[in-house]
Amino acid sequence: MNGFDWSLLAAPFAAGLLVLAAHVPLGREVLKRGIIFIDLAIAQVAGLGVMLAQLLEWSHSETGTDPATQLTAAVAACAGAMLLTWSGKRWPEIQEALIGLLFVFAASAGILLLAHNPHGGEHLKDLLTGQILWVNWSQLALPAAIYAAILVFWFVLRQRFGDGGFYLLFALTVTFSVQLVGVFLVFTSLIAPAIASRGCAGWKGLRFAYLIGALGYGLGLAASAWWDLPSGAAIACVLCVLAMTGLRHRQVR
Repeated sequence: MNGFDWSLLAAPFAAGLLVLAAHVPLGREVLKRGIIFIDLAIAQVAGLGVMLAQLLEWSHSETGTDPATQLTAAVAACAGAMLLTWSGKRWPEIQEALIGLLFVFAASAGILLLAHNPHGGEHLKDLLTGQILWVNWSQLALPAAIYAAILVFWFVLRQRFGDGGFYLLFALTVTFSVQLVGVFLVFTSLIAPAIASRGCAGWKGLRFAYLIGALGYGLGLAASAWWDLPSGAAIACVLCVLAMTGLRHRQVR
């Protein structure tokens, strides 16, 4: 794209790196536990909280990053996490199915909340694909602090976590991520690097997962700017391709 100011991609790329910082280790744990769709479910529940805050006019920000919206989304996500903790203990053999039902319920409830909103379709699209291209530096300070605390808890105290602790930490992480990058990128940021680094243990696997994630965000943002495409969808597609490429490469080896 001639004349495009590529420096405009710096803040969105930094947002992507922040999301990856917390999502990569959690995503590898999700893959290890075999609860792949927990991120979609919790992200959708957090998104339901965002829509509820907007419906009740608690939100006074177009981006949905004001404290009232964040608190509502966090409460909703933590409630979803507690529900999954209980269901995992009560019906562990069907936990994945229950996670799927929670996702469908939250998605359907969101559609109902937006049914009479003249801009409901646009709000739903923004929730799913995000608006990462419009992220600015001022929006990154609070998520950076939250993600830093989450990483400290994860790497220092994760051995003490039960399922409940993991789900709650996961819910808080996803709450901020949904508002930054949307539901689709929350899922791909967790799962795509984890799949690409599958079979590579320890810090080596973690470094490779971070590399895949950063490459996905960089190439996706560049492609969206060059061809004037939706950024969230472009990044998600690139991450999916990189995940499958990395998986196939390891199978060949």
